[in-house]
Amino acid sequence: MYVLFVVLNAIDYLDDILSGFVEVGVSGATILDSQGMGSSIVNNQNKNIPLFGALRMLLEDSHPYSKTIFTVLENEELVEKTVAVVQEVVGDISNTGVGFMFTVPIGKTYQMGQ
Repeated sequence: MYVLFVVLNAIDYLDDILSGFVEVGVSGATILDSQGMGSSIVNNQNKNIPLFGALRMLLEDSHPYSKTIFTVLENEELVEKTVAVVQEVVGDISNTGVGFMFTVPIGKTYQMGQ
């Protein structure tokens, strides 16, 4: 089993990604509102942290908030299908600013409150 994390800066893709997940057999996912460290520094106007002017301007123009999607997947085949959905929806994933994704293997899972 694996957990797939998708940090999606370009949140306009969210609905299409979730629809694609359902189509390939993903039975559930959790979506969290998230924000990167650079965006937090710039948007909170924290003047105690030195940033070069060009870097501050670059971060101010980036996506201030993102969505982090995570889902538990049964096997590598489903991981590959799910990753393919994200890549198909967002197109060129190498385009900076869209987001990134990664997997983590799961040792055990536990049901709660049955």
